[in-house]
Amino acid sequence: MDRLETMKAFITVAELGSFTKAAEKLETSNQLVSKYVSQLEEQLGVRLFNRTTRRVRLTQEGEQCLQHAMHILESVHDMENHFGELQNSAKGILHISAPVSFSTLHLAPLIRDFKKLYPEVGVNLELSDRKVDVIEEGFDVALRIGHLKSSSLIAKKIAPVRLVLCASPSYIKQYGEPTHPEDLESSHFLRYSYMDYTTSENPLMRVLRDNSHHNQTELVANNGEILMASAIAGEGYILQPTFIVGEALKQGKLKTMLNDFELETMGLYAIYPHRKLLAPKLRAFIDFASSYFGEPPYWDDY
Repeated sequence: MDRLETMKAFITVAELGSFTKAAEKLETSNQLVSKYVSQLEEQLGVRLFNRTTRRVRLTQEGEQCLQHAMHILESVHDMENHFGELQNSAKGILHISAPVSFSTLHLAPLIRDFKKLYPEVGVNLELSDRKVDVIEEGFDVALRIGHLKSSSLIAKKIAPVRLVLCASPSYIKQYGEPTHPEDLESSHFLRYSYMDYTTSENPLMRVLRDNSHHNQTELVANNGEILMASAIAGEGYILQPTFIVGEALKQGKLKTMLNDFELETMGLYAIYPHRKLLAPKLRAFIDFASSYFGEPPYWDDY
């Protein structure tokens, strides 16, 4: 049953006081209008009309239902107008800052599909893992990963981000699978240099933080894909987001470890300066991106 069509039929009968006139206005059959109303009555468990040979009148329950139905249809109409206006008026260059690995692995399809829907919006995308100043550097929006601290900026969650500890099957076979973070060999940690290891008191993060202070032989890089390649080669273990390592986990090139100590899920957020008076191009992008990847996102399917 199409609930919107059902409510539209019910409202039209109520306004015109006739199934026949309602059918004429809706350009459909009398039988279909009657069917819609009967289905709505059955669904709600109440009689909506008192029917006579001359007139159709709303019952008390029908009066209440009419108010609700009119409100619902008005809301739907407003929503359609809102997004219709966005699609018609969203135009201009959208300046976006985004993290490198996430963008190279997952952002291109989003930009492509967004451009198809909003062809008059141009995109100027700058990839960087540093924390950019959205206002000072002239960005409309920045995509950031983490647990966000309070600020004057507005944040909209785009997707969840999980961090997992993993290594290659060959590494685990050679050195054994740890059962506690204390079992990890500190010199084998392939460390991402931009990660803040002070943000969590999780036992795993605490061990990784403590080990990094004393270890002079570890590999450190500011790119997660480089670290992942080293881990696949059996050079050590990594703590990386599943949007980077998900495919390698799915293919069996990497295996997660210490799952009982997994860190709290972070998020990918769209950061922008103001909540009110958003430019149509920015509002369109945020609305589009916030529902694009789903939850859980596809990269967690491994």
